[in-house]
Amino acid sequence: MTDQSAPLMLFNSLTRALEPFVPVHPGEARVYSCGPTVYNYPHIGNMRAYVFADVLGRTLSWKGYALTHVINITDVGHLTDDADAGEDKLEKAARANAQSIWDIARHYTQAYWADIDALGIRQPAHWSIATDYVPAMIEFAQSIADKHCYELPGGLYFDVSTVADYGKLARAATDEGEGRIEQVEGKRHQADFAIWRKTPPGETRQMEWDSPWGRGAPGWHLECSVMSGKLLGFPFDIHTGGIDHREIHHPNEIAQNQAFCCAGSLADPANSGARMWMHNNFLVERSGKMSKSSGEFLRLQLLIDKGYHPLAYRLMCLSAHYRSELEFSWEGLGAALTRLKRMVMAVVQLKERAEQGIDTSAWRSHAKLAPLVERFDAAISDDLNTAVALTVLDEAVALKKIDPALKLAAIAAFDSVLGLNLLTLDRTALRLRPKAATITEDEIAQRIAARHEARAAKDFARSDTLRDELAAQGVDAMDGDPLGWDWRLG
Repeated sequence: MTDQSAPLMLFNSLTRALEPFVPVHPGEARVYSCGPTVYNYPHIGNMRAYVFADVLGRTLSWKGYALTHVINITDVGHLTDDADAGEDKLEKAARANAQSIWDIARHYTQAYWADIDALGIRQPAHWSIATDYVPAMIEFAQSIADKHCYELPGGLYFDVSTVADYGKLARAATDEGEGRIEQVEGKRHQADFAIWRKTPPGETRQMEWDSPWGRGAPGWHLECSVMSGKLLGFPFDIHTGGIDHREIHHPNEIAQNQAFCCAGSLADPANSGARMWMHNNFLVERSGKMSKSSGEFLRLQLLIDKGYHPLAYRLMCLSAHYRSELEFSWEGLGAALTRLKRMVMAVVQLKERAEQGIDTSAWRSHAKLAPLVERFDAAISDDLNTAVALTVLDEAVALKKIDPALKLAAIAAFDSVLGLNLLTLDRTALRLRPKAATITEDEIAQRIAARHEARAAKDFARSDTLRDELAAQGVDAMDGDPLGWDWRLG
């Protein structure tokens, strides 16, 4: 907890405005984040949403709030089209892999959790698994069915005209996203959506349950309403997700919340179920490898296989504002890795010099550190401006003539928000050998020696060529390395 006084201002997608964070329950912060559908590995664009949500949670902790964070795991009900159309993604993946749907869900949940851990994302208070809440989903649907739903041969549908301000969260009712909603015979309105889907006659699903509307499975939108309400209570403070959820999934979730709570219009944001709705923008990759149908799509393991530490990707995410598009490139990732290594090198040196370890007693009031603390707090309080916060961290790392124990305390405090693990990483951990690397230890030594000779001769073109050749093999030739070169093959 800090004693910094800058008000925490966050952008509410529902009101389209920056607003001060005022908790529903004094001293607490309750946050729900839309989690993955575990039918495939997450790509790095998916993971940007969880880096963003993690920074939000860490910022709330920095501000002194007792955080309760929930992330759901969708293991049933999410269709192949986010707009309520097509097959269930898990059922389709199970057929394609000739596996049990439960095995598919378990495998990809574990893979997602491994990525969460690799990216330094803190564990939430609850991982809510959708299939654990199906009875509660049926109860929720029963409670709103009479006033807000109607039954069709395919299932139970929500009538969006029965709640005020439907679609207010989306950019506009005529957006392309609305046009993707499934055309179902008998629907009263184009935007109406299924909250329970009956298993078609003659078919059997691997995941299906009995309900008042027939045997079947819940709709994707229903899951988040039920789990967020059960675990956090309505209204809670903040609901997060990727910007792709803003057009259909979250408006449908809000409509269900309004119906369940007997709430009025969205002029009062709390009637949506959450006081604030926050969305991160897309990660853009120009080659098309962000799509999971592209074969070798960009998942975190691919970055690791190419020799990039996962925290370099986290740093890359932090270098842009969460509401801005972030373009992925290997050059940008390499620059982030170099920046991370320089920070880690500086911290290693500080730890060697700090005889008493970290001094947490007086760093906030130190003449050189106090202004940095104030600026860091102002940056993250300004709608999580991590790009500016990183520059303040860089300045703290570069400070001269200051007790290393105090300096380490400031770095540790800033890193508690940024989550780069600067005080536990060492450079050896950051040297990942690319999967395709074939270079030998002798070749490394020869090229490093040749590079030193080139630099001594001021042949910088040759030096740069050798550095690039080494980097392609996972060998980082960092200029001015005071620690010396101690590369070992993995």
